[in-house]
Order: sequence, then C-alpha cells, then structure tokens
Amino acid sequence: MIDSLEKAFRLLQVFSHEHPSLTISEAAELSGLTRPTARRILLTMVSLGFAEADGKRFSLTPKVMRLGFAYLSALPYWETAQPHMRRLAAELNESCSMATLDGNEIVYLTRVPGNRSMVTTLNTGSRLPAYATSMGKVLLAHLKPAALDRYLAEVELVPLTPSTITDPEELRSVLAEARARGYATADGEREEGIRSAAAPVFARGGSVVAAVNVSANAARVSHERLVSEYVPALVETARTISDEIGAVTVMH
Repeated sequence: MIDSLEKAFRLLQVFSHEHPSLTISEAAELSGLTRPTARRILLTMVSLGFAEADGKRFSLTPKVMRLGFAYLSALPYWETAQPHMRRLAAELNESCSMATLDGNEIVYLTRVPGNRSMVTTLNTGSRLPAYATSMGKVLLAHLKPAALDRYLAEVELVPLTPSTITDPEELRSVLAEARARGYATADGEREEGIRSAAAPVFARGGSVVAAVNVSANAARVSHERLVSEYVPALVETARTISDEIGAVTVMH
C-alpha cells in the first residue's frame, strides 16, 4: 500500500458536481487529509496537468478523463453492447443504458436515449445508488453471499421516494427474486414517474460484468406492460450481448 497514492486518489474523488472547485482548506476537510498534505497533492496535480488553480481555488482539468476512458477502452463489452442497445431503444422507443457496480453505486458505461421526450441528465460516468435502480438490483443480486452481506451492512438505504425499499431484509428478498427470474424492475424508487427493467450481462465464465436496462415514463407504460412487452426484448438483448462478449473475451 503506497500511502501517498492512496491520499492522492482520496483527494481526487472529493471533486464533484457539488464541489467543482475547492480551496486547499476545503479539499483537506472533505478528504480528511491535513492542509499541508492536501496542498502538496493539489500542486502536484497542477504540475501534471490534472488540475488547475484560479487564485485560491483548484479544479480538475479534462486530462482527468483519461483515467476513466482508460477503463472504458480496456472493456470489450460496452462497445460490443452499443449496436444491440441502439436496436432495442429503437424497437421499444425508449432509452437504454448499461452500467456496472462500483462499491455501493452503479456507474453508467454507455447510454442510448429514446425518441420519446423524457428529461434526464444521466450519461456515461453518472453514478446512482444501487439499491434504488433496476440495474443496481441486478448487479447486487449476482454478488456472492458474503459480498451482499457486506453491502447490506454498509449501505444506508435512504428513502429517495415513497417507493424506495429501505428495509434490508425486504431488499434481500427482492434481489433473490431478481436473480431467480433473470431480471429486476424499479418502479419510481429513485425518481417518481420513472419505471425501468434491467437484465444481467455475463462474461465468459458466468460472472456478471454489467447490466442493461430500459426505462420509461410510468404514466405511459404500466408495470404489467413493462414486464410483458419490454422485459422479453430486454432479456434477449442482454443474452445476445453476453454471447458476443464471451466471443470477444476468447479472442483477447
């Protein structure tokens, strides 16, 4: 464990939508580092081109995106998935997304917007709490028992809407059902008025590496229609992506 590297990554992660720029004191407080340590790291980031300083405030530069795109470029599946996701989005006339699990959150890998009007700010790199999303439920459902136990012990199930599942045992039961039937749904649990379904994407060897979902306006698409019309097409798309990812993995 390299202590200085751990501190640098800890500080890097405190920059966010809520904190796009920070003073040395703010960076130190948010990261839990001392002020001198935060100062040295920020100045190093500026020297390397990963941050810039405007007076007393520091902000990240586009160079930071190299770290994220290095991850994406190393993955065979998000690029493989896009043509199938576009086809599904066109068939259902709804948005289609792919995400993976990072800690207690899901991270969007790619997204294909639908033709219907539905306001959303979700894009590649967006992060959401796993427990309140259909893709998060699918990914959690395929965790090993010990990993799921750890997640449920650590996560705070905040009620984002009146429909959010906030009881750990109820969530555990929902995840077991999702694993058994091969898909998960979310009905206004993160955002009221949004209904979605997700299916797992498997890599060679049977591990779940991502989830694909379809989301729709709840006023237009009932839960029954979501399950009867959307889920079969979604599951078939996820299966096709899984098959192709397995082939790409073998080639690599």
